[in-house]
Amino acid sequence: MQNYPKIRILNSTIHNLSMKETLALVSQAISEKNQLHHVVVNAGKIVAMQKDEALRKSVNESDIINADGQAVVWAAKILGKPLKERVAGIDLFENLVHMAHEQGHSIFLLGAKEEVVTKVAQEYQEKYNPNIIAGYRNGYFTREQEAEIAQQIAQSGAQMLFVAITSPIKENFLYNHRELLKDVPFVMGVGGSFDVVSGLTKRAPVWMQDAGLEWFYRFLQEPKRMWKRYLVGNSKFIWLVLKEKLKK
Repeated sequence: MQNYPKIRILNSTIHNLSMKETLALVSQAISEKNQLHHVVVNAGKIVAMQKDEALRKSVNESDIINADGQAVVWAAKILGKPLKERVAGIDLFENLVHMAHEQGHSIFLLGAKEEVVTKVAQEYQEKYNPNIIAGYRNGYFTREQEAEIAQQIAQSGAQMLFVAITSPIKENFLYNHRELLKDVPFVMGVGGSFDVVSGLTKRAPVWMQDAGLEWFYRFLQEPKRMWKRYLVGNSKFIWLVLKEKLKK
């Protein structure tokens, strides 16, 4: 299951898979009961991985690593290692929930505020069926509670686990408790996807997504909270790409 086509840029491994190929691999893993640990990388996460060794390790040791941000796709092309396409985490998440419904699987939702994760669970129960939700929990807990929560997820019988907690907390949670979660066939960090599904935040128009400006749309919604992540983080990412390009 590990021989997926991949590239290596800026200390990050990225699998060169399309959305369709990624969905097929997840479906296969669930049917064969082989756990697949999925993660996406964007410009901000790759910048953080340069200094955060634990984050770098948890990302690069994942089974599937997709390029979430359009900036990463462009960077790969600039560095002579083109990717097939961007596989946005929110799009993959929605496609996987639909697939779970079609194949009779259940999901566990972990993360966000209580009212947000509750709304997401209700949305999917109404859209699909009540049994699609094996369980859900908000993302506010202490390190001492982590093992108990991982055990709760494992006992829920869910085939898919989606974790909507900020980086690097979610990556480290999934990596540190991988043994407890070994019987959950598919595990994925989904960042702020619950906020989008619940309607708390809006997704950028398609033309902005295609133009690589989704980050800017997000910044406009919460400038005080997002300015450092996007303006500073994106500048650092551009510098890393240019520096790598000049080495060639």
